[in-house]
Amino acid sequence: MHPVFKIALWGFLISFIGTLPLGTLNIAAMQISITDGISPAIWFAGGALTAEMIYVRISLVAMDWVRKREKLLKALEWLTLLIVTALAVSSFWVAAHPTEEKNIILSNTMHRGILGLLMSALNPVQIPFWFGWSTVLFTKKILVPGFWNYNSYMLGIGAGTFTGNCVFIFGGRLLVENLNTSQQLLNLIIGFVFLTTAVIQLIRIIRKKDAIHQLEHPEEVTGGLENRI
Repeated sequence: MHPVFKIALWGFLISFIGTLPLGTLNIAAMQISITDGISPAIWFAGGALTAEMIYVRISLVAMDWVRKREKLLKALEWLTLLIVTALAVSSFWVAAHPTEEKNIILSNTMHRGILGLLMSALNPVQIPFWFGWSTVLFTKKILVPGFWNYNSYMLGIGAGTFTGNCVFIFGGRLLVENLNTSQQLLNLIIGFVFLTTAVIQLIRIIRKKDAIHQLEHPEEVTGGLENRI
């Protein structure tokens, strides 16, 4: 296999498998698909993967600059926690009030592509995730510096993230349309997922296992294909 296609395949597999565990962005995409439709959810996923690909590029060429922005990363960690907590509260509110059909945070007037871009951009966990995996691929000589190598790597990652999100987007619609699952029950489940994510995020911050720690210990990130919460 040509090296360019090989690195694209690696990027796809890492990103796709890393997108499958329940997390903020894939669950948000699923909830949008249920309440607003497939098209807005696709836009949301497209915006999210755009921010992720930018982070990948940063992890390849400007990691020293990122390491020196500890206060910024910590601020983003806390902001992410607030957003996920708000998503959990909003989901529980919708589940408790059947007349309220939509999550007011995810179903607002903002374009879903911009919403996905912003939510993904405010998630600093992606930086150490991709720094760790890029380091592994560099070490194994799978990823070699070069214009086409970097671009194929990023395209593979984008395709993997999009495909993984589509599993949740179309899976959510399937649950509602074909399996007769009530939106109220799904909103309750989604609320618990967001709440669990918020608790995990808070524990990471308290135990100093946040983005800064993961940048210093990339082996902890690549030890398992965990979701980029």
